[in-house]
Amino acid sequence: MTTAPFPAAESEVFDLASIAAVDPYPMYQRFRELAPFVPFPLGDVPVQLVTRYDECAAILLSPDWGHGYTAGISPFRETVALIPGVFLRLDPPEHDRLRAVVNKAFAPRAVSGYQATIDSLVDGLLARAALAGELDVLADLAVPLASALVTGDLLGAPPEDGAMLRDWEFALARGTDPDCLLSAGEIARRSQAGRDATAYFAALAARRRGLPAENLLDYLLAAHGKQALSMPEVIGIAMLTLIAGLETSINLIGNCLLSLLRNPGQLALLRERPELISAMVDEVLRWDPPAPFTMRVAMRETAVSGRQFARGDAVVIMSASAGRDEAVFPAADQFDITRYHGPRPAKRHLAFGLGLHYCIGAPLARLEAHAAIGALVHRTRELELATDALEYQPTLIHRGLAALPVRIAI
Repeated sequence: MTTAPFPAAESEVFDLASIAAVDPYPMYQRFRELAPFVPFPLGDVPVQLVTRYDECAAILLSPDWGHGYTAGISPFRETVALIPGVFLRLDPPEHDRLRAVVNKAFAPRAVSGYQATIDSLVDGLLARAALAGELDVLADLAVPLASALVTGDLLGAPPEDGAMLRDWEFALARGTDPDCLLSAGEIARRSQAGRDATAYFAALAARRRGLPAENLLDYLLAAHGKQALSMPEVIGIAMLTLIAGLETSINLIGNCLLSLLRNPGQLALLRERPELISAMVDEVLRWDPPAPFTMRVAMRETAVSGRQFARGDAVVIMSASAGRDEAVFPAADQFDITRYHGPRPAKRHLAFGLGLHYCIGAPLARLEAHAAIGALVHRTRELELATDALEYQPTLIHRGLAALPVRIAI
């Protein structure tokens, strides 16, 4: 099977200026129209861009695809090399052992226990914003909410360390992009943040070992028997929790509110029908997800939709493009918060992945978004953008605003 040649006019797909654009989705549509697989040189790594829903879902669900680092076949720079023992880089059977331990801490019932904490945090943050009549939804709500929950309640770090941990997390999250998209300064900051955060969590774990289990870090330290974890594995999971727990939740909250503000009819509908909050979050995850891309490597010779892949071949799964696939989602470019509501909801979006590597923190990210957006929508009389000059963070792996200033009246 032949694959359509890569069009020079679309080479901006991984250009930082295009990544930071307000609306990259017309570009993704052009890729879907071109072919389900489009060859592309990602730096010095030849990859196939997977542009359509069915092919993206098939790869995510198939055991023929993985990360390939431990097998030594991945052509990608190991984005989590500075995070020791993290299961994000692993394939079965090593992945399954670590994930089994962490699954219990992120099960829906366990996550629901954070509801009161999240509501209290949101109440306090909005009370301060109400006095000012405005807030930056990211800096004044999403970041402090996610930071307090992840660094404090999940990882047991002292509140005074929150800003430092956020700085390290941001450098590491930016550094997960391919090196060809990073400056020398960003690579250096990633390396230093990796060393600093590793040392920090090693010391924190040493202080908490043997204490009664009060948080995720304590739970990891207390695992025993076949589920016992090495110290590098504990540190790796803690660092992964820091990065994924902050970045996904922060960007999801920002993307949710911006989607509503730019679609005032949908905002009005959500005010009238608060039961649509969960469906709204799912629609944002389809329509403008906080993680637009993910990478996979063929673990063995395999085929997808008639396209043959050899062991070690690499693909970039364009989840954001899959969410706008017109063959799967009618009126895909329309933001419709009822799409995932009712007895026949739309097909599952790919924002949190599928299968073995489905995002373990998805329930917590949803809970934070529900609380933050629900409070903003239902406790305000007025809610509007304070500027039209919005910028996105210049990063490939994450899609999130640099700032989201709004005016509010309670």
